[in-house]
Amino acid sequence: MKFVIDTNVVLSALFSKNGASHQLLRWLFQQEQLANVVSTPLILEYEGVLTRPENLKKYPQFTKNEIGQLIDDICTVSLHQNIYYLWRPFLPDPKDDMVLETAFNGNVDFIITHNIADFKNVAKTFAIQPISPSNFWRLQEK
Repeated sequence: MKFVIDTNVVLSALFSKNGASHQLLRWLFQQEQLANVVSTPLILEYEGVLTRPENLKKYPQFTKNEIGQLIDDICTVSLHQNIYYLWRPFLPDPKDDMVLETAFNGNVDFIITHNIADFKNVAKTFAIQPISPSNFWRLQEK
């Protein structure tokens, strides 16, 4: 099973230690087999969003350098995917298209996101299931 983690899930994991997003990231670092897929555009998106000044204010326990280290660590425990096929525009938000392209090119099973509605028709068209962190976590517990 392979998956892509949307930026909003990583952001949510930084806001709270109590949610499924935080559990997901902790679990990711404990896996022996790589299952998360990243691409250069996705990593640039992580960096851009997670280090925005307004977001850094929301998690003052982390410095900008520590956020950069977290992103580097995510890269270390992830499969790196080149983008060969573009599907733009398929989704209303071009940033979501970039997540979809990473997922499609990486042949993943799931896009883990808080914005399921933003990935409308992805399951039907690409056989990639958008899933919330809590629902993905429930699958792992089975």
